[in-house]
Amino acid sequence: MSRSALVGNVTAMLEDAEFVVSDRCAIRPKSFDVAARRSDDLLLVKILGNIDAFNEETGHEMRRLGTYLHATPLVIGLRSRDEDLKPDVVYFRHGVPVLSPDTAYNLFIEGVPPLIYAAPGGLYVNIDGDLLADEREDRDWSLGRLANELGVSRRTVSKYEDGMNASVEVAMALQELFDAPLTSPVDVLEGADDVHESESTPADPEADPDDEKVVAVLTRAGYQVHPTVRSPFKAVSEDEDDSDVVLTGHSKFTKAAEKRARIMSSIGRVTRTRSIYVVDRAKRESVDGTALVEREELEQLRDADELRDVIRERSEREEAA
Repeated sequence: MSRSALVGNVTAMLEDAEFVVSDRCAIRPKSFDVAARRSDDLLLVKILGNIDAFNEETGHEMRRLGTYLHATPLVIGLRSRDEDLKPDVVYFRHGVPVLSPDTAYNLFIEGVPPLIYAAPGGLYVNIDGDLLADEREDRDWSLGRLANELGVSRRTVSKYEDGMNASVEVAMALQELFDAPLTSPVDVLEGADDVHESESTPADPEADPDDEKVVAVLTRAGYQVHPTVRSPFKAVSEDEDDSDVVLTGHSKFTKAAEKRARIMSSIGRVTRTRSIYVVDRAKRESVDGTALVEREELEQLRDADELRDVIRERSEREEAA
């Protein structure tokens, strides 16, 4: 299957699952392909045939964007090396959860979350430690008795009851012993933090030297500016006093810039953010809701309130036209 067909299939699946999906980010560089929202669940989705193509730089960018946009970064892919991804298993690449299309279908369409995740050494599941302890005590089994049944140490059983995860083989043995499910699903939409201990959000990259003046103006206006390196926009700018988030672009106004502005508008409608594109000269006020602001004009804005007013007025005037 071509990557274009795979992106189309995944997008259609998300729409069938009642997600609102952005236009595809058909411009390079790009850290994700589409943004998708269903109620309060926001996804930034990268779609790949081979997930080995997902590199560390892209993973770090997606995790940063997930933090700034309150979204779950997610990779949906078919295979790794020469092996197809297993259904109903969550994998990880550079701190980002990875699902096969079948796993994503079961999660988003069928409402059946995965129970298994891959980690160094094999496949694992979450054990409900409290439920395991209750089942063991109901049978009047000691830690040693259960340890003997499982072929592990007493200390290991104690760790299971304290919340340590277990291999698939141990989970199956527990289910057979107690004739009851003792596992809990992997919460992919929360970043799967309960099973994957990743480092804190990677630090922001340095701003492009061509963007430093724009960053300085936005910072002076009261925004915290987070530069990007692999996104359709140059930065995510946050107004700390108002929880206002603005996708920010900057370049000469060319056909490529217009395309980026349209993609930013589509992403903004899904992520519930506004967008601004700073240009040297502009003959129009906006592109599909992305406000165009000349650099000299931006430098004259005194604070975040004035910038918000400009963005709102220009985007709303275009929507009303």
